[in-house]
Amino acid sequence: MKRKLIAAVSVAGMMAGVAACGNGGDDKGTTDAGGAKEITVWVMDGSAPKAWIDEVNKEFSAKHPGVTVKVEEQKWTGIQEKVTTALSENTPPDVLELGNTQTAGYAVTGGLADLTKDKAKLGADAWQKSMLASAEVDGKLYSAPWYAANRVVIYDKKAFEKAGVTPPKTRDEWIAGLEKLKAADPASQPIYLPGQSWYVLAGLIWDEGGDLAVQDGGKWKGGLGTPQAASAMEFYKKLQSFSTAPKDKDEANPQQSTDIVPKGGVSSWIGLGWEAGGAEKALKEAGKEADFGYFPIPGKTADKTSTVFLGGSNLAVAERSKNKELAKEWLALAAGKDQMTKYAAETKGALLPNQAGANFAPAAGSFAEAMGKAGVNGKITPVTPGWANVETEPNPVKEFMTKVLKGEDAAKAGADADKEIASRINK
Repeated sequence: MKRKLIAAVSVAGMMAGVAACGNGGDDKGTTDAGGAKEITVWVMDGSAPKAWIDEVNKEFSAKHPGVTVKVEEQKWTGIQEKVTTALSENTPPDVLELGNTQTAGYAVTGGLADLTKDKAKLGADAWQKSMLASAEVDGKLYSAPWYAANRVVIYDKKAFEKAGVTPPKTRDEWIAGLEKLKAADPASQPIYLPGQSWYVLAGLIWDEGGDLAVQDGGKWKGGLGTPQAASAMEFYKKLQSFSTAPKDKDEANPQQSTDIVPKGGVSSWIGLGWEAGGAEKALKEAGKEADFGYFPIPGKTADKTSTVFLGGSNLAVAERSKNKELAKEWLALAAGKDQMTKYAAETKGALLPNQAGANFAPAAGSFAEAMGKAGVNGKITPVTPGWANVETEPNPVKEFMTKVLKGEDAAKAGADADKEIASRINK
């Protein structure tokens, strides 16, 4: 199943209507034509396998006879505007899926129910801490983490075998392997790495102990004009020197999985699970062999893989839901260990469930295995509604990367980017 994990776009600027939400927390309930109470759940296209959602609803209905669960599948395109409007109305969906970088924006404007007192009921103690961070704002819980995914290195097994390269465990081994690949086949790219793959850079910055932005008193400031970001960018530049990818484009322009890799001449690249699947399909349709291997982005030392960005989704309850208690009951089921175990099995490890106890045992050498190893060191972008403004184009993180790759001093480029980040994030 193709998974589309998108970065948040400007949520904060769309939220004015949600701020007037109020506290519609009474459990009066909506009714269908037959008089039975009904709750509505919004999930995104590709997130909830039918067999799994049917199982959740069956269990829920057994505990709540006469209550109907209406599941509505949404598209990612235009979803911010649609959610913003829905949360400001008198009859919003009771439960809804939100991108993990979007949740804070909806929470601070009053659109989401405060679930802090429901932690025990929801089983929050079992949730992975790296995922929980995106569900909380100022110490209060506004959603349940659902699933996440992260990038790994995808490589051509034949190219690696020809060059005598095995999956590296450290950054130094990684660079040494890329040098061998270049020597073995000068006509191919040892790695395809666009200049603006900022999710990859984020992990390297976190490895150095830095961040994309940090709080300074009551305000936020950018973190790209720091020694940590400069060191991370220096390593990224070293990696990118083995690629002929454009320095002013990201991994989606052109789409690396369908527009670049299937053409051949790429020994390795960094991508998500759906990208690996897309590349395999495109290669097979072109009559070419797809024989990929996978390994986590190496860390500075062999004992820890690189930190990675965790893209994913949370499940929240609308503040204006008329069925708030039922919505929480449904959420507790969906995000609980039993159903998350079934979810992980249904998706065959393509996504990381919200708790380690629900992990699917992936096949040795699979993408899921590599993703799981790296996912334990996952993080997300700064948890503040203003971060969504930073990701809008032109993205200052991307511009910083391109400037450095084209020769500008990292400290200067970082300082310029930090001014723009501060301007946007504090709105």
